[in-house]
Amino acid sequence: MFAYDFHLELRFNWGLESCWLRGAARVSVFMGSEIETLVIHLARAEGRRAQVEKLLQGTPYPARVLAAVDGAIVPVAERNTGISNRPLFAPSYPFPIGSGEYGCFQSHRKAWQTILDEGLEAALILEDDVELTPVFSDSLAFAVEQSKTYGYVQFQTRRVDKSSVVSRLGRSCLVQPQVTPLRTSAQVVSRSAAEKLLILSEVIDRPVDAFLQSHWHTGLHVTCIVPSGIEDRTQETGGSTISLKRSIWAKMKHELKREFLRGRYRIAVKRLSKSANSVH
Repeated sequence: MFAYDFHLELRFNWGLESCWLRGAARVSVFMGSEIETLVIHLARAEGRRAQVEKLLQGTPYPARVLAAVDGAIVPVAERNTGISNRPLFAPSYPFPIGSGEYGCFQSHRKAWQTILDEGLEAALILEDDVELTPVFSDSLAFAVEQSKTYGYVQFQTRRVDKSSVVSRLGRSCLVQPQVTPLRTSAQVVSRSAAEKLLILSEVIDRPVDAFLQSHWHTGLHVTCIVPSGIEDRTQETGGSTISLKRSIWAKMKHELKREFLRGRYRIAVKRLSKSANSVH
């Protein structure tokens, strides 16, 4: 092992795609076992660029922007090839995958692939609409350590059930909820977890957070750090890049139907989660 102090800031521009790499930390490096921060950022989301700059400077690891896959411009034929026309596992996901959801999933796959390609031990993967709070540094240190055992550690922006605590350090708790919370705002992902998830998601049939929720299929039961040290800044940074624009009436009809189907899907997820937990 060796350690070094550095301050590095590089900016590359390739056409419409920009990439930043910035680091300022004392980093201990094991050959082939570094940790980096990957900030997933959609180039056309201009309202989030200031937040991206803050995130690049806010973690103790070398940080870079990972250009998000823009599902809106992915050719239809390519998207159709990557999305299964039948359910891949239970429960059947009740909604079609939108272009934004497809792009989000492929962006996370790109992050997982980067972990393998770069020979990283793990990566802190951040979406570009989050804010780091003062408790984040302690939560992150604990999450990195726990990722060696659990593989995938989430930082949720919503309340997480703390009844399933599996480890503690100071005020930080690692919990493993029976039903994995949705959202992929921030997470530490180990190399072994990234490899497993890539193999299982070559073709997809649901959004990435619903896929990660399905630990009875992936064999990877996601854990969460509490407190996370992460806050949601979606509205402050220009709103969602996934949601479609609809009229008020169309939105009401759409949401009523979705709420019914979503409720049925949640019941099935809860049942399978409980069943899988009882096996273990």
